[in-house]
Amino acid sequence: MRSIIASIVFAIAALASGCGETDSAAPSVANAAPTPANASTIKPAAVVNPDTSVTVTGPIIVEHQVDLAAQRDGVLQKIFFDAPARVKAGTLLAELDDRQIAANLEAARAKSRSISADIKNWEAEAQVLKADYVRAQKLSKLGLISEEQLEHAKYKAESDEWDIKRVTETLNTAHEEEHSLELELEKTKIIAPFDGVIARRYVREGQNVVKGDRLFWVTAEGPLMMRFTLPEKEFSLLHRGESLVVSSEDAPGERHMARVREISPVIDPSSGTFEVLVELIGDRRSLRPGMAAHVILDSQR
Repeated sequence: MRSIIASIVFAIAALASGCGETDSAAPSVANAAPTPANASTIKPAAVVNPDTSVTVTGPIIVEHQVDLAAQRDGVLQKIFFDAPARVKAGTLLAELDDRQIAANLEAARAKSRSISADIKNWEAEAQVLKADYVRAQKLSKLGLISEEQLEHAKYKAESDEWDIKRVTETLNTAHEEEHSLELELEKTKIIAPFDGVIARRYVREGQNVVKGDRLFWVTAEGPLMMRFTLPEKEFSLLHRGESLVVSSEDAPGERHMARVREISPVIDPSSGTFEVLVELIGDRRSLRPGMAAHVILDSQR
C-alpha cells in the first residue's frame, strides 16, 4: 500500500516539474525578434541632392552663320539659288543690275589708256628737249650761243620732266578709279562666303534693294557647338578638352558626346558668369543648328 502511494506522489511531482520548465521557456521564445533571411543584403537608399548638379541650357550653333546683306543700292536682276540649296564657298547666289557700273568702268579704263598714251608722248618730247640741252651745252662751250639761251634749254628740259611726273600721277589716279569701280562691280555679285546651306531668302527678282538690306541667310551645317554660361563659383568645374553629354528635348532618347573647346579666361563683371563653348563630336543624328539642348554637370566631382 505504501509503495503504491509513493509511486503516485512521484508521478505527480514529475508532472509538475515538466509543466514548470515549459512555462518558463515559453516567454523567451515568444519575445524573440524575428530575423529575416535577406537582412544582410539590405542597403540604405541613396539620397539625391539637387544642389550637387548644375543644368545648363543653350542653343545648338555653328561658327559660320551669316545674313548676306546688299553692299550697294540696286535692282536684284537674277537669283541663281534658293532655300534650301547647298552651296560651296564662292558660289554666285544672285546679282544686281550692273550695267551702269560696267559702263563707268569701261570709261575709266579708256581714260587710263588715254593718259598712258599722253605719258609716252611727254617722254618722247622729253628726249628731244634733253638732246637740245646737250647741244646747247656744246654750243655754249664754243661761244656760239649766249648764257641765257643755255639756261632756257636747261629749264625747258627740266619742265618737261616735271610734266611727265604730273601726268604719271594722273594715270595713277585713273587706275585707282578703275579699281574702285571694279570693287563696286563685285558688290553687285552676291557670293556664298563659305560652304553651307541657304536657310532663307528675303528678296525676290526685280526688287529694288538698298545698302544693308538682307538678301540671304546662309549657315554652315557643322561642326555643331553649344555655348552657355556658368556662375563664377563653378569656374573650376570644367577643363578644356573634357567630355560631356549633350541631350535635347527635340531629339528624345539621343545622347551626344561633346568636348569642351573654349572656356572664357575672364568673368563678366556685370553678370558674374563666364562663357563655355563645347563642340559636339560623332554622329549628329537628329540635331540641327538652332535646336535647344542641355548639359547636366555634377558640381561635386
